Amino acid sequence: MKKSIGAKTIVYPTPVFIIGTYDKYGKPNAMNAAWGGISCSAPPCVSISLREATYTHGNIMNKEVFTVNIPSEKYIKEADYFGMASGRNEDKFKKTGLTPVKSELVDAPYIEEFPLILECKLVHTAEFGLHTHFTGEILDVKVDENFLDNGNPDIELIKPFLYDPSFRAYFGIGKRLANAFSVGIDLIR
Repeated sequence: MKKSIGAKTIVYPTPVFIIGTYDKYGKPNAMNAAWGGISCSAPPCVSISLREATYTHGNIMNKEVFTVNIPSEKYIKEADYFGMASGRNEDKFKKTGLTPVKSELVDAPYIEEFPLILECKLVHTAEFGLHTHFTGEILDVKVDENFLDNGNPDIELIKPFLYDPSFRAYFGIGKRLANAFSVGIDLIR
Protein backbone atom coordinates (compact mmCIF):
# COMPACT_ATOMS: atom_id res chain seq x y z
CA MET A 1 0.00 0.00 0.00
CA LYS A 2 1.20 3.51 -0.81
CA LYS A 3 1.35 6.17 1.91
CA SER A 4 0.71 9.83 1.08
CA ILE A 5 3.53 12.14 2.20
CA GLY A 6 2.07 15.32 0.72
CA ALA A 7 3.10 17.61 -2.12
CA LYS A 8 6.91 17.85 -2.12
CA THR A 9 9.71 18.61 -4.57
CA ILE A 10 10.79 15.00 -4.97
CA VAL A 11 11.64 13.29 -8.24
CA TYR A 12 14.45 10.89 -9.07
CA PRO A 13 16.97 11.48 -10.46
CA THR A 14 17.46 15.15 -9.66
CA PRO A 15 20.50 16.58 -11.47
CA VAL A 16 23.32 18.67 -10.12
CA PHE A 17 23.60 21.50 -12.64
CA ILE A 18 26.13 24.27 -12.05
CA ILE A 19 24.87 27.32 -13.91
CA GLY A 20 27.53 29.69 -15.23
CA THR A 21 26.81 33.39 -15.80
CA TYR A 22 28.49 36.78 -15.85
CA ASP A 23 27.08 39.66 -13.84
CA LYS A 24 26.66 43.15 -15.31
CA TYR A 25 30.29 43.95 -14.43
CA GLY A 26 31.67 40.85 -16.17
CA LYS A 27 32.37 38.93 -12.94
CA PRO A 28 31.92 35.16 -13.45
CA ASN A 29 29.47 33.37 -11.19
CA ALA A 30 28.38 29.76 -10.69
CA MET A 31 25.26 28.42 -8.96
CA ASN A 32 24.14 24.91 -8.04
CA ALA A 33 20.63 24.36 -9.47
CA ALA A 34 18.90 21.02 -9.07
CA TRP A 35 15.57 21.98 -10.61
CA GLY A 36 16.16 21.30 -14.30
CA GLY A 37 16.46 18.94 -17.22
CA ILE A 38 16.22 18.49 -20.98
CA SER A 39 13.00 20.10 -22.20
CA CYS A 40 13.06 19.78 -26.01
CA SER A 41 14.91 17.70 -28.59
CA ALA A 42 14.43 19.89 -31.69
CA PRO A 43 15.80 22.42 -31.10
CA PRO A 44 17.83 20.91 -28.26
CA CYS A 45 16.88 22.76 -25.06
CA VAL A 46 17.48 22.54 -21.34
CA SER A 47 15.36 24.18 -18.67
CA ILE A 48 16.21 25.32 -15.16
CA SER A 49 14.05 26.89 -12.48
CA LEU A 50 15.54 29.58 -10.22
CA ARG A 51 14.18 31.83 -7.51
CA GLU A 52 14.21 35.52 -8.39
CA ALA A 53 16.25 36.17 -5.22
CA THR A 54 19.29 34.38 -6.65
CA TYR A 55 22.13 36.34 -8.19
CA THR A 56 22.13 33.99 -11.18
CA HIS A 57 18.48 34.81 -11.93
CA GLY A 58 19.37 38.48 -12.46
CA ASN A 59 22.43 37.57 -14.51
CA ILE A 60 20.37 35.39 -16.89
CA MET A 61 17.67 38.07 -17.22
CA ASN A 62 20.39 40.63 -18.06
CA LYS A 63 22.57 38.61 -20.47
CA GLU A 64 19.96 36.10 -21.77
CA VAL A 65 22.57 33.31 -21.82
CA PHE A 66 24.00 30.71 -19.44
CA THR A 67 26.05 27.55 -19.31
CA VAL A 68 25.13 24.29 -17.64
CA ASN A 69 28.21 22.63 -16.16
CA ILE A 70 28.12 18.98 -15.08
CA PRO A 71 30.64 18.28 -12.32
CA SER A 72 32.22 14.91 -11.69
CA GLU A 73 32.25 13.34 -8.21
CA LYS A 74 35.73 14.76 -7.73
CA TYR A 75 34.19 18.25 -7.39
CA ILE A 76 31.32 17.48 -5.00
CA LYS A 77 32.57 19.94 -2.34
CA GLU A 78 32.88 22.80 -4.84
CA ALA A 79 29.48 22.04 -6.38
CA ASP A 80 27.84 22.05 -2.95
CA TYR A 81 29.50 25.36 -2.09
CA PHE A 82 28.15 26.88 -5.35
CA GLY A 83 24.67 26.26 -3.94
CA MET A 84 25.36 27.71 -0.49
CA ALA A 85 27.20 30.98 -1.19
CA SER A 86 25.96 33.96 -3.20
CA GLY A 87 27.94 35.57 -6.00
CA ARG A 88 26.71 38.91 -4.67
CA ASN A 89 29.00 38.47 -1.67
CA GLU A 90 31.78 36.14 -2.77
CA ASP A 91 34.03 35.37 -5.72
CA LYS A 92 33.16 31.70 -5.94
CA PHE A 93 35.90 30.93 -8.47
CA LYS A 94 38.58 32.48 -6.29
CA LYS A 95 37.29 30.60 -3.25
CA THR A 96 37.19 27.18 -5.02
CA GLY A 97 40.25 27.59 -7.23
CA LEU A 98 38.21 26.48 -10.26
CA THR A 99 38.77 28.14 -13.62
CA PRO A 100 36.08 30.18 -15.41
CA VAL A 101 36.48 30.08 -19.19
CA LYS A 102 34.68 32.56 -21.43
CA SER A 103 32.48 30.70 -23.88
CA GLU A 104 33.10 31.49 -27.54
CA LEU A 105 29.37 31.12 -28.28
CA VAL A 106 27.57 32.85 -25.40
CA ASP A 107 28.46 35.64 -22.98
CA ALA A 108 28.77 33.26 -20.04
CA PRO A 109 31.60 31.32 -18.41
CA TYR A 110 31.98 27.58 -18.18
CA ILE A 111 34.09 25.69 -15.68
CA GLU A 112 37.29 24.28 -17.17
CA GLU A 113 37.62 21.45 -14.66
CA PHE A 114 34.10 20.06 -15.20
CA PRO A 115 33.86 17.38 -17.91
CA LEU A 116 30.55 18.29 -19.62
CA ILE A 117 29.29 21.77 -20.58
CA LEU A 118 26.13 23.02 -22.32
CA GLU A 119 26.29 26.52 -23.84
CA CYS A 120 22.80 28.02 -23.97
CA LYS A 121 20.95 31.07 -25.20
CA LEU A 122 17.72 31.97 -23.43
CA VAL A 123 14.66 31.29 -25.59
CA HIS A 124 11.81 31.31 -23.06
CA THR A 125 10.95 32.33 -19.50
CA ALA A 126 7.85 31.56 -17.47
CA GLU A 127 6.94 32.50 -13.91
CA PHE A 128 5.74 29.71 -11.60
CA GLY A 129 5.20 30.58 -7.93
CA LEU A 130 8.59 31.24 -6.34
CA HIS A 131 10.57 30.30 -9.46
CA THR A 132 11.27 31.51 -12.97
CA HIS A 133 11.52 28.70 -15.47
CA PHE A 134 14.34 29.46 -17.94
CA THR A 135 14.58 27.49 -21.18
CA GLY A 136 17.85 27.72 -23.04
CA GLU A 137 18.56 26.44 -26.53
CA ILE A 138 21.71 24.32 -26.40
CA LEU A 139 24.06 25.85 -28.96
CA ASP A 140 26.91 23.46 -28.23
CA VAL A 141 27.95 20.66 -25.90
CA LYS A 142 31.59 20.56 -24.89
CA VAL A 143 33.10 17.39 -23.43
CA ASP A 144 36.60 16.85 -22.10
CA GLU A 145 38.23 14.42 -24.55
CA ASN A 146 39.24 12.11 -21.68
CA PHE A 147 35.53 11.47 -21.01
CA LEU A 148 34.52 10.40 -24.53
CA ASP A 149 33.88 6.87 -25.80
CA ASN A 150 33.40 6.58 -29.57
CA GLY A 151 32.77 10.34 -29.75
CA ASN A 152 30.04 10.32 -27.09
CA PRO A 153 30.17 11.37 -23.44
CA ASP A 154 30.65 8.32 -21.23
CA ILE A 155 28.64 8.56 -18.01
CA GLU A 156 30.91 6.03 -16.28
CA LEU A 157 33.95 8.21 -17.02
CA ILE A 158 32.26 11.53 -16.26
CA LYS A 159 30.91 10.26 -12.91
CA PRO A 160 28.20 12.89 -12.47
CA PHE A 161 26.29 12.82 -9.22
CA LEU A 162 22.67 13.38 -8.26
CA TYR A 163 20.84 15.32 -5.58
CA ASP A 164 18.31 13.61 -3.30
CA PRO A 165 15.81 16.26 -2.17
CA SER A 166 14.27 13.92 0.43
CA PHE A 167 17.42 13.61 2.50
CA ARG A 168 19.37 16.60 1.11
CA ALA A 169 22.22 14.33 0.03
CA TYR A 170 24.30 13.57 -3.05
CA PHE A 171 24.53 10.13 -4.68
CA GLY A 172 26.77 8.69 -7.38
CA ILE A 173 25.63 6.96 -10.55
CA GLY A 174 25.17 3.20 -10.30
CA LYS A 175 25.96 0.38 -12.67
CA ARG A 176 24.57 0.00 -16.18
CA LEU A 177 21.33 -1.98 -16.01
CA ALA A 178 20.31 -2.46 -19.66
CA ASN A 179 20.33 -0.84 -23.08
CA ALA A 180 17.51 1.66 -23.64
CA PHE A 181 15.06 1.03 -26.50
CA SER A 182 16.14 -2.60 -26.33
CA VAL A 183 15.38 -4.23 -22.97
CA GLY A 184 11.61 -3.76 -23.42
CA ILE A 185 11.43 -5.03 -26.99
CA ASP A 186 9.79 -8.33 -25.95
CA LEU A 187 6.78 -6.43 -24.61
CA ILE A 188 6.14 -4.82 -28.03
CA ARG A 189 5.79 -8.12 -29.89
